[in-house]
Amino acid sequence: MLDEAALKIAQQRLLAVYDPQRFRAAAEQWGELLATHLERDQQRETRVLNWAEPAANIAEAERWLDGVSTNPAAHFPDIVRQMLDRGHNLHHPRYIGHQVPAPVPIAGLFDAVGSVTNQVMAIYEMGPWATAVERALVNRLGEQIGWQRDSFAGLVTHGGSLGNLTGLLTARNVALGGSWEEGVAGGAGVPRRAPVIIVQGDAHYSVARAAGVIGLGTKQVLRAALDERRKLDPQKLDEQLTELIAQGQRVVAVSACACATPIGAFDPLRDVAAVCRTHGVWMHVDAAHGGAALFSRRYRHLLDGVDQADSVVWDAHKMMFMPALCAFVFYRDKRHRFETFRQEAPYLFDPSAPGMAEYDSGMLTLECTKRAAAYGLWGTWSLFGQQLFEDLVDVTFDLGRVFYEKLLATEDFVPLHEPECNIVAFRHVPAAMKSAPPETLGAFQRELRRRLIESGRFYIVQTNHGGVGALRVTIINPLTTADDLDELLVTLRELGVELLKSDRP
Repeated sequence: MLDEAALKIAQQRLLAVYDPQRFRAAAEQWGELLATHLERDQQRETRVLNWAEPAANIAEAERWLDGVSTNPAAHFPDIVRQMLDRGHNLHHPRYIGHQVPAPVPIAGLFDAVGSVTNQVMAIYEMGPWATAVERALVNRLGEQIGWQRDSFAGLVTHGGSLGNLTGLLTARNVALGGSWEEGVAGGAGVPRRAPVIIVQGDAHYSVARAAGVIGLGTKQVLRAALDERRKLDPQKLDEQLTELIAQGQRVVAVSACACATPIGAFDPLRDVAAVCRTHGVWMHVDAAHGGAALFSRRYRHLLDGVDQADSVVWDAHKMMFMPALCAFVFYRDKRHRFETFRQEAPYLFDPSAPGMAEYDSGMLTLECTKRAAAYGLWGTWSLFGQQLFEDLVDVTFDLGRVFYEKLLATEDFVPLHEPECNIVAFRHVPAAMKSAPPETLGAFQRELRRRLIESGRFYIVQTNHGGVGALRVTIINPLTTADDLDELLVTLRELGVELLKSDRP
C-alpha cells in the first residue's frame, strides 16, 4: 500500500493524464493530422499499403514502447504520424481489395464520442443512449428489409462472423429444443443422426466456424449445389432437403448469401425461402456485404425475398461505409430474440425492474460489455440522411460494371463472371501465359498480386476460381474513378512483364 506522500504523487500524475485541457490540445492536433492524411490519400500522394515485413513492424512498435516522453504534448503528434505512416490507407482511391470500406470520415468522430466516454452496453442503465441508438437503427433497417414495426427483433454485434454465429445458434436452439441446456446430443431416447446445416457452396468460412462453436461440428456443414452463376440452386436444394429429411436427418438451417464473397453472387432468396418453408427449415441469410443494396432503388431487387428469412446478418461496416465493427442480426419473428441465450446473472439483470430485460443487450448477444458500436452509423445517418447509403451503393456497384467492361475490351485480361455488385474476379493472361497449365497460370496471378501490393501502387486480393488462382477487386472506396481502374490494368501489365522476365512464377 502506498504511503500518503506516494499516493499524492501518483494522483498528480493521473490528473495530468486526465486533464481536459491537455485532451483539447491533443484533439486539435489529431484533427489536423488526420485531415492532412486524408487529403494526401485522396490526392493519391501516399502508398496504398505501407508494406513492411511482420518482424520489422513488430520490432518498430516495441521500440516506441520504450520512448516515453517527458513532454507528452510534443510527443503525441509523432505517435499519430507513426500510426498513419505505417498503416493501410483505405481512403486511397486505389485501395480496391477486401470487403472493408473507406469509411465516411465523420463517422469516426461520432464513434470516438463513445470511445472517449466509454459508453458500453449489457444493461440499459449502463448505456441508455447507446441502447436507444441501437434500437432506433434496428427499427429502420428492419423496415428496410420489409418487415412491420414490432413484428421483428434485432441487435448489434461485433462483426459478421459473430453475427452468423448468433443467428445460427438461435436456429439450433429453435430446431433442437433443449440443446442449450442439455447439449446437442443430450436428452433421453434412441440416438439420432447428427444434425446438419446446409450452406451456399461459396459461403463465408464463418458459417462452418459457427457450426463448430455451437456443437454441430464442421463435418456436419453440407454445401448446397450452385448454378452456373454460382448462386444457390433452389431445385437442387429441394432435392437435397427431401433426401436428408427422408433419411431422418435433422436440418438446423439453410444459410444463403446476399452476396457470396468469391464473386459477389446473390442467391434467389424468394425461391430459397419457399423451399425452406416447404420443409419447415430455418432460413438464415448472410447479407453482411449486400444488405445495403436495400437502400438502392436500382439494386434492391438483388435481395428480393430477404424478408422471408428467419434470420439475417447485415454489416454496416461494409457497404454502409462505417468504421469496423458494426454488424446487425435480425429475426423475422421477435419471439426468437431470447432463444439464443438462456442464462441468469443477478449482478447484472435487476429483478426489481423486469421490464428492462427487453432493453438489456446482454440478453441477446454473446458479449457482456459491448461498445456503443452504432454511434458512427447513427450520427452519420442523422447528419446526411439515408440518401447517402443509396449513393454509396450505386456508385461502387456501377464501378464494378465499368471495370468488367474494361476487362472485356482487352486481350490480356479475362473477367471470370458478370458482376452483380462491386466484386469482380479476373485474371491477367498475357500472350506468354495463353497456353500455360492451370497451376502455372494460378501461381502467376498470386505472385503478380504480391508484387502489386508490395509496390504500394494498388491493393487487390487473390481468390480461387474453378480451383485456379485468380485476382479479385472489391471497389469499396466511392472516390475510386474509371481512370484508377485503367491504371490498375497498366500497372498489372508492367509488373507482369517484369515477372515473366524473372525466374518466377
